[in-house]
Amino acid sequence: MKAQVIEKFGKATEFKVVDLPIPKVIPNHVLIRVLATSVNPVDYKIRGGIIPDIAPNFPAVLHGDVAGVIEKVGEGVNSFQPGDEVYGCAGGIKGMGGALAEYILADAALIARKPKSLSMRETAALPLVSITAWSGLIERAKIRSGQTVLIYGGTGGVGHIAVQLAKSCGAKVYTTVSNLEKAAIVHQLGADEVINYRQQSVESFVNQHTNGKGFDIVFDTVGNDNLQNAFQAAALNGIVVSIVSLSTQDLTLLHAKGLSLHLVFMLIPMLHNIDRNHHGKILTQLAQLVERGQIRPLLDPKSFSFSEVAAAHDYAQSGQAIGKVTIEL
Repeated sequence: MKAQVIEKFGKATEFKVVDLPIPKVIPNHVLIRVLATSVNPVDYKIRGGIIPDIAPNFPAVLHGDVAGVIEKVGEGVNSFQPGDEVYGCAGGIKGMGGALAEYILADAALIARKPKSLSMRETAALPLVSITAWSGLIERAKIRSGQTVLIYGGTGGVGHIAVQLAKSCGAKVYTTVSNLEKAAIVHQLGADEVINYRQQSVESFVNQHTNGKGFDIVFDTVGNDNLQNAFQAAALNGIVVSIVSLSTQDLTLLHAKGLSLHLVFMLIPMLHNIDRNHHGKILTQLAQLVERGQIRPLLDPKSFSFSEVAAAHDYAQSGQAIGKVTIEL
């Protein structure tokens, strides 16, 4: 099979097309013919050597997100059969081959049937970001109808799913953006109030929207030093969820306001082989929300082909994209 691989860490120019053996099907796994994948920050961080501890062995096939068709099923797999259209975040990290190839061997626990109403390209944009948003809002924050929720980065990969997911749960949704174009997009996604963080301080928008009380839940998809803004925006005894916290932070506000801080790292089940079927269950429930029209992926207008993987990485890493960057095989 053809695969895009890297043989060392570095810039996107390290990608090269090689021939690799098609993975052999093993028990409890399925062989998927890859039709689309998407770029997540973890993909270009692995490629760049920023997080080498979770990188696959060289020559490395990257990318977790996949949408495709099952070719073969291994012993013990009863829930899928050849011909099924599926999606999931199923590899591209240590010990697991990725989706930048014509075929990927996937643990059947990590995948689900794709939403029928979406294309393969649209479906490939969903797995990692949706599992992250679901874990943060539904499982960690235990979001309830009527709560106020502030989501940082409403047009980002995780952020745009979080806006829709929070809305589907009956919350009043506030989100931050950097310009009018992004404001219009998040309004269409269902945000009740949109905050331009470049024009308003945290204190200003907390006063405007909550009479100074703060938000019940703050979902911080920016992370690191933005955590201080999240702490400031949260209500007393509120909940802060972050997906990026590789930094040293002052926890004074966390203590003074009695906040709960939850950190989500969705790759844990994949890296440590624990509770993987939970990801498949989330994706099954997510597909139902998609079919009901409550969740839809936000895709950047630019789409890339298998031969344009390097360009896709550069574009995603540039910060110019609005929505997910996708690759079709």
